[in-house]
Formats: sequence, C-alpha cells, structure tokens
Amino acid sequence: MDSTPDWLAAEQEYTDEVIGENTISQLFAESASRHADRIAQQYKGGIYDRSLCASGVIDAAPSGEYDELTYQKMHSIVMNLAGGFRDIGVERDDRVAILANTRMEWAHADFALLAAGAVVTTVYTESSSSQVEYLLDDPGASGVVVENEQLLELVLEVEDELDLEFIVVMDTVSEHDDRDDIVTLGALHEQGIENGVEGDYEAWIIGRKPEDLASLIYTSGTTSKPKGVKLTHRNFRANINQIRKRLGPRPDRDPDAPTIDSSTTALSFLPLAHVFERTTGHFAIFAVGGTVAYAESPDTVTEDLSLVEPSSITSVPRVYERVYDTMRAEVRGSKIKERLFDWALDVAREYSQTDDPGKRLRTKRKLADTAVFSDVKEQLGGNLELLISGGGSLSKELCEMFLGMDLTIVEGYGLTETAPVVSVNRPEDIRPGTLGPPLAGLDVTLDEAVIGPDQREKATGDVGELLVRGPNVTDGYWNNEEATDDAFTTLDSADSESEADADAESESESESDDEKWFRTGDIVEQTAAGSLVYHDRLKQLLVLDTGKNVAPGPIEESFATSNRIEQVMVLGDDRKFISALVVPNFEAIDHWAEKNGVDLPDDPEAINTDDQVREWMREEIDRVNENFAKHERIKEFELVPLEWTPENDMLTSSMKLKRRNITDRFDDRIERIYDEE
Repeated sequence: MDSTPDWLAAEQEYTDEVIGENTISQLFAESASRHADRIAQQYKGGIYDRSLCASGVIDAAPSGEYDELTYQKMHSIVMNLAGGFRDIGVERDDRVAILANTRMEWAHADFALLAAGAVVTTVYTESSSSQVEYLLDDPGASGVVVENEQLLELVLEVEDELDLEFIVVMDTVSEHDDRDDIVTLGALHEQGIENGVEGDYEAWIIGRKPEDLASLIYTSGTTSKPKGVKLTHRNFRANINQIRKRLGPRPDRDPDAPTIDSSTTALSFLPLAHVFERTTGHFAIFAVGGTVAYAESPDTVTEDLSLVEPSSITSVPRVYERVYDTMRAEVRGSKIKERLFDWALDVAREYSQTDDPGKRLRTKRKLADTAVFSDVKEQLGGNLELLISGGGSLSKELCEMFLGMDLTIVEGYGLTETAPVVSVNRPEDIRPGTLGPPLAGLDVTLDEAVIGPDQREKATGDVGELLVRGPNVTDGYWNNEEATDDAFTTLDSADSESEADADAESESESESDDEKWFRTGDIVEQTAAGSLVYHDRLKQLLVLDTGKNVAPGPIEESFATSNRIEQVMVLGDDRKFISALVVPNFEAIDHWAEKNGVDLPDDPEAINTDDQVREWMREEIDRVNENFAKHERIKEFELVPLEWTPENDMLTSSMKLKRRNITDRFDDRIERIYDEE
C-alpha cells in the first residue's frame, strides 16, 4: 500500500485499559478486578460430575439450564487452584498438560497453572493412547489435568512410560483412593484455601515476565509428528492487543459496528486445546470483561445457542456449513418451501454484493427476512452480532449468504505459530472471499520465488508464500532446532515491502536490516486494498504430470453450499488429471430418490455404486467444474460411505482434512480412479 489508511493509523494509535505488555496472568487479574461483579462464565447443568460442585465451591446448575460465575468468584477459584498446584509441587516453568473438552474448568485450570508459573501444554481428547503418551512425554510434563474417569484411564494406560508427579481430575472419581498423586480439582481447591495463598498469588504472577514461556501447543500433525509451538506470555498478549485494536470500541469506528467488549457473550465450543479458541474465545474475551458460555458439546450447539442467546461465536467453516445444511434440510421435501428458500438465498447474495441497494432490493430483502431469515436468526439465539470464522477457508458464497441475512460474519487467518491471528476482515468493510488486512503491529511480505506461473496467472494482486513477523510470532519449536531453522528465513528489509506499518512495539524489534520472517507455508495473495486472499498450502499443491499446478482448496470450498455433497477431497498429484473422493449427503439422496421414484439399495456402499446416484452426483460436480480451468476440473470421482471426523482420525480437531489418513483409508478407490489412466 502506498500510504497508511486512516483506519489502520487509528488501529496503531489506539490504546485503552485492555492493551498492555504484561503477562496473561496479570491481564486476567486486572480484568477480574475491573469487572468483579460482571458475569465471567456460564455453565450448563446435568452434564458433568463436577468436583468443584461436590466440594461446595460452586453451585450445581439445574439440569439442562445455565448458571453463572462472576469475575470475582472465578478469580477466587483461579487463585485457590494456583495455590493447590503449588502445594502439589508445581514450580516455575514446569510443563503441565490439560486433557479435557472445552468447559468451564478448562479455563480455571489454565489461568491457575499460568499463575503458578507453569507452562500449559495441551492434548486433544480424541488422541489415542500412543498420541497421549507422545504429547505428555515430548514436553516432559510433570503433571496432567484430565477431565473425567475415562480420560484418566487413558493416561494411566501409558503412565509407566512417563514421569508424571500428579494427575488432577476435573470431575469426581470413584476409585484410586489409594493414589496420593491423583486428586480432584475440588480437593486441589481446598488445599489452596488451607494454605492461604492470596499474598503468594500476587508474588507468583508479578514474578512472571512477558518473555517467559506460557504454553506449548502442538500442531495437528497432518503430515508429520506434531511439533510443540513455543508461545510466550508476550506472544499471546500481543495478539490480544492486536485483536482489541481491530475489534474494540475505537472512537473512529462506526458505533453500530459489532465489537468485542464487556457486553459480549461468547458461546465456546471449539477445542480450547487449539490456539484459535484459546486466544479468541478465551483469553481475548476474559481480557475485555466479556462472558464465556460453554456449550454442552459441539453436537448441542443449536440447543445451547437458544439457551445462552450469545452475541458472538467463534467457529471453523465446517460448523457454518452445517448451519447452512440444517437450513436446507428443514425445507427439503416441500417444493414451495424449497423455492422460497432458494429465492431468499439469491436475494441475500444479491444484497451482500450490492454497494447501494435500491428500494426494490431492500423490499425483497425485507420479505426474505420475514419469510426465511428471521427464523434462522432465531434458531441461532436471536442475538448474534458477530460471527468469526477461522481455522480454514470460508466459502465466499456462504459468507455472502450470511451477510445478506444481516448476520455479520468476518473471516480471518492465522496459525498456531502466530498465537494465532494474522488478519481478519473489519466488520465495517467485509470483503467476502478475503481474509481481511493484517493486524496492526504485524509485518507481512510475500516470497514469490516459491510459486509457479499457474498461481501468478490466477491472482490479480501480488502472490507468493506469506511471510510474517511481529510480537505475536513464536521463536520456534520445543526441542526441535531443525524444524525451527526450516520455519524461518531472513530477507533484506530493503528488498521487502511491509504491507502493514508496524507500531512502536513492532518497530523496536525490527531495527536491523536482516530480520527473521516466519514462513507460513501458505500461498497467499494480497489485493490492492491490502486484504489477504488464501490460495492453498504450499505443500498441498497438486502437480499434474503435465506440469500444471492445481490448488485443491478452492475446488473443495466450492462444494460448501452443495445440498448433495457433504465432503470432498481433491486428488491428482503426479497424475494426468484431477479427481476426488466424495462423501455424499445420504439424507439428500433419500429425498431425491423418493421424489423421483428411484428404488435405492439399503447398503450405503451399494448406494455409492448405483448408476443413477452417481449421475446425480456428476451433475453437481459438473456445476462446480464450470468455475475452473480445464486442467483444474474433477474428471473422475469415487463416492465413500464414511463421513470424515476427528473421531475417525480423518479430520484434525480444527476440522481440516487429514489428507494422508484419508488417502491411506481409501487407497483402493483412488487406484480404481486412475486404473485406466
């Protein structure tokens, strides 16, 4: 960009009581003091056997309903748990893992461990026993906080291979009374009270410095063994500052634009073990004095939305796609409802694409809102002001649909290594299909040397591998110098043009001519307006044996609003043509068959090979193919009967395709596709 836009200058200059340079523990303590009487957490009853309830620390919420904790109460729990952790041996820089689903106690344990001086490492609940062993052994964890009896048993399976000093369980446990090293969270809280930790707590949190390591978050390991990303208090703190500058109540912003502030109620359901939810739905919300409500599970989000009526949610594209699928499924089977639904969606997209809608279009949108959109928004709680999408690419068509329904959805981009947010659309200027401009205080540049002419031809702006630097960027991986060296590069700053002016915090670290830039591994385009546009992972580019390069991501995204196809993985590396593995929408197939008098077999595998079904799927693939160049079009496909999920190890916890696992699982189908090549 030739000059700094006014809005970016305002971002860089903005400061308030949330923005600072201290640690996460100090940030939380200060926020709890400012917002003592405000609601910090909402938790649902009838789900867990909470040991904090059994110990009388908190009240049990009525089954199926939500109760709440103030900041004062939450801070008291954190303080006493920190004392309990210290009492069972946690010392500065000890690595302690959390193995639990997203719930209220995850936050308590996280803040308590950080206050006690520990480094929090995270483990996904769907991990196998061997994965749990690795994720506890690699960081040298001295202890682990587990959710319940089931996950406790998972740890006990591998404890002989580890050097654990203690295991803390969030729920009550029925056995293990003979084990002094297994304690419930409720009992740990009592130990903290007995030791009278208030004065010590202040000393502990003041004793930690921004440069101290706060967390090790392991990458998903889609192509290799997970790497532990080292994130300091400064890394997290800087990203909270950057998010606040973008989405906070700056005086230059439109007063009607959604903000993240003390009035925000966020529904949390993504894994807190993942950095996306940990920063945006956890640290950032507590920093501003907002409320975090915890969904019972990802499967009950619709029910919990209606109970909590949140103003904000943070989610991955797959969840927003499911919202669309649910909307579509509710009208399926009625020609009138289907036509009305399709008409309303067309109106929504037209409205979102129009800078100045006239009276006729505004009238159509009002009718569409009355007939369709109002019901959808009511199902989402009726109070949503801001939907944030990250952890993958959001379909442009889907984004336009939500915006046209008057649901503000902003797509962003980030990585574990950047703590995580690099860019996000501004609510005042949402550009569907883009990831928004970089946050204030971040430098970005593009390495064009790593891409071929195919990528350059498809881009209207500069394109290359995205390189970033800034205070939120990690300095490397835990005990992995080789991976760290590979992840960074140095560029002569005289030859690289920063696309986001750094504020004073970044400038103080960017004075030398040669600086380390983090290689994101993502092919990204930057538009003339400064927004980033995602193309694909550099390592996932498919190179046909004709020499043509094909990015699978945009093709797969094009099926996001398909009512026939549930999931797609595009193939073709070192082959003559592009193909795909396709998970069909079996419910849609049933409705289509019934409507058209098609007699289907009972077995899903037999359905996948039915000629009429395949022809119906081919129509949908041909529709998508029209949007791509000849060499990018799906020529052949195979239907598979198994939905890809984190539980069957076909998706990561952030809902990304585990391509290697999927190709291994369906190797026979892939060979069938290319058998006559």
